[in-house]
Amino acid sequence: MKRAFAIFSGLFAAVLAGAAAETPTQAISDVARKASDWKDKGLDFIIAHGPSVLGALAIFIVGWMAGSWLRRMVNGKLEKRQLEPPVRILISRVVQLMVLLFTLMIALDTLGFKMATLIAGISVAGVGLGLAMQGMLGNLVAGLVIIFTKPFRVGEYIEIVGVNGQVECIEIFSTVLLHSDRSKVIIPNRKIIGEILHNYGKIRQLDLYVGVSYKTNLADTLAVIRDILKENKRVLKEMAPGVGINMLADSSINISIKPWVTIQDYGAAGPEIYQEIVERFRSRNIELPFPQREIRILNGAHTEPQVRSN
Repeated sequence: MKRAFAIFSGLFAAVLAGAAAETPTQAISDVARKASDWKDKGLDFIIAHGPSVLGALAIFIVGWMAGSWLRRMVNGKLEKRQLEPPVRILISRVVQLMVLLFTLMIALDTLGFKMATLIAGISVAGVGLGLAMQGMLGNLVAGLVIIFTKPFRVGEYIEIVGVNGQVECIEIFSTVLLHSDRSKVIIPNRKIIGEILHNYGKIRQLDLYVGVSYKTNLADTLAVIRDILKENKRVLKEMAPGVGINMLADSSINISIKPWVTIQDYGAAGPEIYQEIVERFRSRNIELPFPQREIRILNGAHTEPQVRSN
């Protein structure tokens, strides 16, 4: 019995050893066979479809180059006609896109795709894509409305939806405003259409004022202010500034000063004018009053404080 068990155990171990020895060889053989099959399939595919793939790739590259060249040419022609940048960009990009789509259709036809089936599939996918991109399509339509109706132009200063700035760029999907602190405000075009728009144009009117004493000679004071505005290089001379008495305040006569300046000079003109007013008034002894309170005690009684112009 023991001898039979020993013989059986030896035979089982020999079988396992043989299997273990054959397993790596068999695995390597399977891998080599699969690699050979894939290589054969690849060679068959290259032989059968290689020329059409190369032809489609060449057609698409030529179409891409032709579209880019045509876009630059159309943009240059429209620029010579002094067409606005947004309209030029839109027309040139549409032309390039049409060339690319036509080239893509030819390339797919070269590869053997059935165009009727492909167009039907694209139409179905386009419906779903349109539903998923309602916001973007809304910006696109609003951008086209802005470009063709022209409620504002590049370089003008506008105020809308709680923000303001100089229009730097009008694109298909958004409008870019340049703020006075040189930061940029990007507004989606759909937020602009239907909103109240305040368009300042390319010039703005400063709203300044200065207070003078009630003892001041107003005619001389107004003449000094007008001379300051005439001498300031930032103030536009073709538009008469508004200068006149604005208010009879408790301690002063307030004079309103409203000169016109360009958008670029709007921030710097005000401080310059104020500085020149202070210096001129001091040299001509024109008093700039400030509120003073004087308390009078009569017969030991306390009266209400009074504001007095000095």
